[in-house]
Amino acid sequence: MRHELTWNGHSNFTVRTNGQTILIDPFFEGNPTSILDSRELTSVDHVLVTHDHGDHVGQAVSICQATGAKLLAIVETCAKLVGQGLPKDQVVNGIGINIGGSVDLGGVRVTMVQAVHSSESGLPVGYILSLGDGYTLYHAGDTAIFSTMELYGKLFPMDMALLPVGGTFTMDARQAAVACKLLKCAKVLPMHWGTFPMLAKNTEAFAQALEDLGVETSLVRCEPGQTVVLEKDPFSEDCGCD
Repeated sequence: MRHELTWNGHSNFTVRTNGQTILIDPFFEGNPTSILDSRELTSVDHVLVTHDHGDHVGQAVSICQATGAKLLAIVETCAKLVGQGLPKDQVVNGIGINIGGSVDLGGVRVTMVQAVHSSESGLPVGYILSLGDGYTLYHAGDTAIFSTMELYGKLFPMDMALLPVGGTFTMDARQAAVACKLLKCAKVLPMHWGTFPMLAKNTEAFAQALEDLGVETSLVRCEPGQTVVLEKDPFSEDCGCD
């Protein structure tokens, strides 16, 4: 089974798998690293939001309105977005889910997990996506490092982790490298960097931290707009970027 992951800049990703398209934190307009206009999106099945900050909610409501996609977020954030015009019947589970809960989205099992950050509604979260052939993708959302990451690494075979490395509002390079150790992820794709002046400008410090700490996780280097083919092959050094 083929899975594709496109990085749209910041924490915004498109996952294509099993005939469906999933957006995570769809921040397009206002995102200086995005090369795509959200109005170009015509086929979206699900939208996942990690927390209600503008650079993560992005255009979630308008995308759902235009495409009929269903939205998943923590309960209180779902309610907030319904208040902003999201049709209630387009909320996954009718109300959303909460931390620790899982839901099946067209053959993709999505588990909501904690994140250590802030949010005006509900709590910030991350998502672990178990794809059809057992491939596991972890989107950490905006977060600091936290010890429970080690439990997630034991509960799920982490094939790919999407971790913030920009600092200031989230983990910095060294913390993210230690997070890889806790998660025992085979690969890591750094996110939440290079978007705004106060964030890390590149991933060199992260690469160095992985090396200095002897972390056995392969770094996937990608630029906004590039697509990674997700394959359950932890020994490959090829990032798979198109």
